[in-house]
Amino acid sequence: MATVDLVIPCYNEEHVLAGSVERVLAWCDQHPEHTWRVVVANNASTDGTLEVARALEAKHPGRVGVQHIPVKGRGIALRITWLTSEADVMAYMDVDLSTDLDHIPELVDPIARGDADLAYGSRLHPLSQTERSLKREITSRGYISILRAAGLKVSDAQCGFKAISREAARALLPLVQDTQWFWDTELLWVAQANGYRMAEVPVRWDEDPDTRVKIVQTATDDLKGVWRLKRGGLPRVAGRG
Repeated sequence: MATVDLVIPCYNEEHVLAGSVERVLAWCDQHPEHTWRVVVANNASTDGTLEVARALEAKHPGRVGVQHIPVKGRGIALRITWLTSEADVMAYMDVDLSTDLDHIPELVDPIARGDADLAYGSRLHPLSQTERSLKREITSRGYISILRAAGLKVSDAQCGFKAISREAARALLPLVQDTQWFWDTELLWVAQANGYRMAEVPVRWDEDPDTRVKIVQTATDDLKGVWRLKRGGLPRVAGRG
């Protein structure tokens, strides 16, 4: 049995947050193999997201936590929340719960057993089942082709479904520079470069039509991140290897 923090990063999600948290808690009730906590990482929201999160924390003491990050960016929200967590395993999922919750054990268990340091969901694995627009499908496949050509050996870097051990988080997260959407890719790349064990999880994933991701801008920023890492080199964990 491990202690696991399931982090949900949020930016202006007051309309869906409560339903998503209650759904995750209900799932946790059916899976007593670990000790679960849901942590809402409120990421500079300007609506009532923080108030909703605080109400959930009060309603479910010890089972729901809140981390308020006043600076916008999914990467910075996850960095701060994971680095301040004392759980054995930290995971995250998007607030829309596009990834089927039943994949959580496949994400967490290899880390809890000590068989992996980091695990990530893949929408592009041959065994995955996805429902999404043609535009996002083409963008994702084009992006991962660029990453693989650059040396990253994964089938999907940007799926909002990842987990990491506390020890790996403490070592790797300070080396990840990006604070926005490229954060996921950079984390995987730095982990690979330093020889950390990574587990890929095929997932069932349904696109949320209300997604806040700006595909063109995100893709542009991601390509800039790839160029930065290829030009400057990947950082190394001190004393490893």
